[in-house]
Amino acid sequence: MELNNEIPLHPPRDASTVLLLRDGALGIEVFLVKRHTASNVLGGAYVFPGGKLDAADSALNPRHLNLSAQALHSKLGESETSAQRASGLFVAALRETFEEAGVLLSETPPARDTGGGPQDFHALLATQGLRLDVQALHPWVRWITPRMPSVTNRRFDTRFFMAVMPAYQTAAHDNVEATASAWLRPREALEQYWNQTMQMAPPQIMSLAHLARHENVASVLAELRTRTPVTILPESHDQEGQRVICYPGDPRHSVASRALPGPTRLVWRNQRFEPEGGLSALWAD
Repeated sequence: MELNNEIPLHPPRDASTVLLLRDGALGIEVFLVKRHTASNVLGGAYVFPGGKLDAADSALNPRHLNLSAQALHSKLGESETSAQRASGLFVAALRETFEEAGVLLSETPPARDTGGGPQDFHALLATQGLRLDVQALHPWVRWITPRMPSVTNRRFDTRFFMAVMPAYQTAAHDNVEATASAWLRPREALEQYWNQTMQMAPPQIMSLAHLARHENVASVLAELRTRTPVTILPESHDQEGQRVICYPGDPRHSVASRALPGPTRLVWRNQRFEPEGGLSALWAD
């Protein structure tokens, strides 16, 4: 990744991403995909399946959802977002998970193997009369790209959702937008980032650091039941020749109270963003 110094003129684009979770032999695991190196957004980096909100997502016939738009609006917890757009964000999350990971969260399995990739998501729903299991998505964190982005020249307003991996499906990258994938324990993924075998952007680093505090999926779901999604708008500064990204609770951030566990800032070093206290600072209390 290269450090960006451009300030985009366009407002952030709505997007959704999904942390697919499962319990492995050694603890909780999350599914990560490697974006194609030719991608103009985080090319070569490992991310969670996700992407931009499409117009068709918000226009999906309600018969394909197992919750109403009003219920999804309440679940998302954003008073300024319309019910239609809130519903679309849930649909976008499930569509991107299908397209990039081959996993379709629906009330009943499709009549044939989805396979992801070339199949059209909306056509599949229509031809098989499927209902998406939007209840399986749990809003977690809303990340808004800083006004001065650091690893891309675009801004996104991304809703991060949690979902439990269905036992009857297999996650796999699509070989189009994503060229590799892996189920990893959060600390294992962060160790690979630290050892420079994986590139990661700050939201993925901080999300994995948060997830590393949980031993299993049940622990994550229990936390989700106790809180509403938080909004994170990082603030970027150039300090002594280094780019610094600050999070709520940091002395240089405009919001005084913390919103995330772990460090309150990341610093651009070694062609990536790092916590000032080293790898262990990501999961230190």
